[in-house]
Amino acid sequence: MSDEGRKDFSTKAKESMTPDSSKSTQQKVKETVTDTTDRVARGMQPDDQKSAGQSAFDKGERSKDEHVHGGTGETMYIPTSSKSLLVYSLTSIIYSGDKVKGALGMDKH
Repeated sequence: MSDEGRKDFSTKAKESMTPDSSKSTQQKVKETVTDTTDRVARGMQPDDQKSAGQSAFDKGERSKDEHVHGGTGETMYIPTSSKSLLVYSLTSIIYSGDKVKGALGMDKH
């Protein structure tokens, strides 16, 4: 189980096991946004303030990111004053996407 405000482990596993070729563009965009939001959340909280499972998972994800994209492998630090603006901006992006889906009738299954 992931920490509050984080993308659930089972959701991540399901997304990674589903081939991109069988995902809609909308699903791919949503995954990209939620993955980015989760990476930001990962960097906002020090490892020693996370559950043991979340901390271990985040360390593995940082290692994978460093291997794939290069980098320091260190936790990204975001000053507290910037956190509210960042969270607000990401929430606004996700909410706007939902409004567009509704307007286009794409929210109906």
